[in-house]
Amino acid sequence: MRNKWHMPHPATMFFLLTLAVIFLSWIFDIYGISVIQPDTGEAIHVQSLLSPEGIRWLLRHVITNFTGFAPLGLVIVAMFGIGVAQHSGFIDACIRRGVRKHRDQWRIILWVIISGLLSNVIGDVGYVIMIPIAATLFQSVGLHPIGGIITSYVSTACGYSANIFLSTLDPMLSAMTQEAADMANITPVQTGPLCNYYFFAVSTFILAVIVYYITRKSLLPMLGEYAGNVSFDGYKQLSRKERRAMLSAVIVGAIYMAVILWATFSSWGILRGVNGSLIRSPFIIGILFILSFGIGLMGMVYGFASGRYRKDGDVIEGFTQPMNLLGVYFVIAFFASQLFACFEYSRLNKCLAIMGADMLSSVHLGSLWTLILFIIFSALVNLIMVSATAKWTFMSFIFVPVLANMGISPDITQCAFRIGDSATNAITPFMFYMPLVLTYMQQYDKQTTYGSLFKYTWRYTLVILVAWTALFILWYVSGLPLGL
Repeated sequence: MRNKWHMPHPATMFFLLTLAVIFLSWIFDIYGISVIQPDTGEAIHVQSLLSPEGIRWLLRHVITNFTGFAPLGLVIVAMFGIGVAQHSGFIDACIRRGVRKHRDQWRIILWVIISGLLSNVIGDVGYVIMIPIAATLFQSVGLHPIGGIITSYVSTACGYSANIFLSTLDPMLSAMTQEAADMANITPVQTGPLCNYYFFAVSTFILAVIVYYITRKSLLPMLGEYAGNVSFDGYKQLSRKERRAMLSAVIVGAIYMAVILWATFSSWGILRGVNGSLIRSPFIIGILFILSFGIGLMGMVYGFASGRYRKDGDVIEGFTQPMNLLGVYFVIAFFASQLFACFEYSRLNKCLAIMGADMLSSVHLGSLWTLILFIIFSALVNLIMVSATAKWTFMSFIFVPVLANMGISPDITQCAFRIGDSATNAITPFMFYMPLVLTYMQQYDKQTTYGSLFKYTWRYTLVILVAWTALFILWYVSGLPLGL
């Protein structure tokens, strides 16, 4: 696969973006640009990173910016479990068993898409665990492994709001919407976690069709056949010993999962929150470790049962296997973490977002056109400020009252925001998991850059944004309820 997009290495790209943020913070600070935080009334000024205080801050925090980078610990912990499962041969055995009789490519593509779309039920697991597995699955049926990475990434990122189940994001956003409505004295309003459920449940199926179609008709023909040096062992039939080892691993995994579920949903419920809910509970917060430990446990059992492992040192070797891949990730993540930290410290992202929100709220159009503009605006803001909760923390206090004065209920405003907030996730360079995705891609093609990723994902983003907006317009015009 040739890269015709002559862009720098991902680490270099993040370094150059950091320099751009530093320069812009200096310019904004010179002109004294500030905005008003809508929920607190506090004046927010851009902080220059070239001021004496900014330079001192950067030198003090350059190490903690990296070590405190949110995805870093998650990725390392997840790769420990995946590393043991791969090194022991457990993942390979599962794939050989699963696709031995059903090598239909469309089944694998659909499975990857649906897994990505539904993964937001338990947070960001889709980014860390599903993407490398998707690459192996695509390669196992003769498809380009980078196609699996892109398909899984787009499904997880662009479909982050779509689900047929209640996700971890639903209660948090609805609570902010309710708070903004209460502060603006909008009555009667009751926005619960399921206030957009009907719309996003239907959206899940529509997005699955869109991603599948673009993957088959555009992405895979563009990638062509994979001719790299990462090979798949093929479809050698599992031996009797391997089948017994796999059965033992699955049984242990089932017992482990049963214990976790019992500790979460039984009357004991030590993995639930202090108030008995799952929101911010040990189960949700620790789900990545729980899954990684379970995958690693099954891999270890398979390794010993199959004869691949004979001593504890073999297991440790499995832990260390992903370190070659993570070496590249650490370099990219170091520069990415400095970019995100500088952006946050300078307050450029918040100032730009609030300035744009104030401009949009001053536009006087019909309710439908205002909602369409709001979706587009949310999609653009998402390019520089990815966290949905961080954006909605201040955007809800601006747009919920403004749109309520136009007769638009808060649940409709929240729904419009979530469409724009999800659609552009796959193309923003400020996505926290962008360094990891680029690292996975470089495993199969060393020439991969952000330009490569953008070239493969912009079609998904554009089509999803247009189709999702069209569905929203149809829903709004027909007067159908968005949820419960």
